[in-house]
Amino acid sequence: MAQTNALKIATIPGDGIGREVVPEGMRVLEAVGRKFDIAFQFDEVDWSCETYKQTGRMMPEDGLERFKKHDAVFLGAVGWPDVPDHVSLWGLLIPIRRTFHQYVNLRPCRLLRGTTSPLAGRTADDIDFYVVRENVEGEYSEAGGRLYRGMDDEIAIQEAIFTRRGVDRVLRYAFELAKTRKRGHVTSATKSNGIVHTMPFWDERFKAVKADYPDIETSQYHIDILCAHFVQHPDWFDVVVGSNLFGDILSDLGPAVAGSIGIAPSANINPEGDYPSMFEPVHGSAPDIAGQGIANPIGQIWSAAMMLDHLGHPEASAAVIEAMETVIADPASRTKDMGGKANTAECGEAIAQVLAG
Repeated sequence: MAQTNALKIATIPGDGIGREVVPEGMRVLEAVGRKFDIAFQFDEVDWSCETYKQTGRMMPEDGLERFKKHDAVFLGAVGWPDVPDHVSLWGLLIPIRRTFHQYVNLRPCRLLRGTTSPLAGRTADDIDFYVVRENVEGEYSEAGGRLYRGMDDEIAIQEAIFTRRGVDRVLRYAFELAKTRKRGHVTSATKSNGIVHTMPFWDERFKAVKADYPDIETSQYHIDILCAHFVQHPDWFDVVVGSNLFGDILSDLGPAVAGSIGIAPSANINPEGDYPSMFEPVHGSAPDIAGQGIANPIGQIWSAAMMLDHLGHPEASAAVIEAMETVIADPASRTKDMGGKANTAECGEAIAQVLAG
């Protein structure tokens, strides 16, 4: 069978261990591409904190315009200790999310074969859910400011922006995802007993949207007890949807419950396909281990699997996940953070070899 046109992937290793794990993600994509006849064109750029220190910008002024017509963005990590986080994130990651209307952040929380949950007695049957996070508005808006800096009466104001359009579309994404799942259940994260305007509005829109999905079961919890339930009852959850802040919190807690935030993937999705979606591991740049060749590439590789699924290659995506699980079940081929003996490249190479079969 002849190869289809190559998928154009904007590739941004970024900072720290991103530079080590992205090549392994690309290695695995090329291996699964040979197996399933999928071609890739990787357009790699060096946008990073180092770029910022040299040029005063995390990326060129026309950077996003260059990638607007690509099929996806494959990102490693953003951030380094000598560049403030609000500079690095708002200079690269957040502009990509917002310019490309990636209003859904999707993170699977699943206990993979070969991993162990920190929760006693929990198995893969107990931990298998998604967190759907609203990704472009909510608590992480740019509205606000500071007055009287450095003075005794200094004021800091941060506005949370919730629009009906923004809330409804992420809720509908969560319900549509639940329709594809065996359990068919959606949990909403709220805090309407303490946050008097935005959270009651969120609750009202959740009630309105769920009326269109009578076959989907639902539940609703305040964020504080919901975090407790993640730890005590992970088996209760299937699809969990939350605002930008609550989704951010839950989508770190979920992977921790599933064994390790170090292997957690994520997708920043533009569901309509008008712009490229972006796929990245959750772990960040990890300056403490950068350059040592010991970073776990699983989060990046799992993100690559999510990218394949999004781009219409579910069988290839499933093959990557199966290969990942095969490799991390063997201590010789998983990395040291998971009790193994392999370095970053050895782990990536082992997954590629399983796919080559």
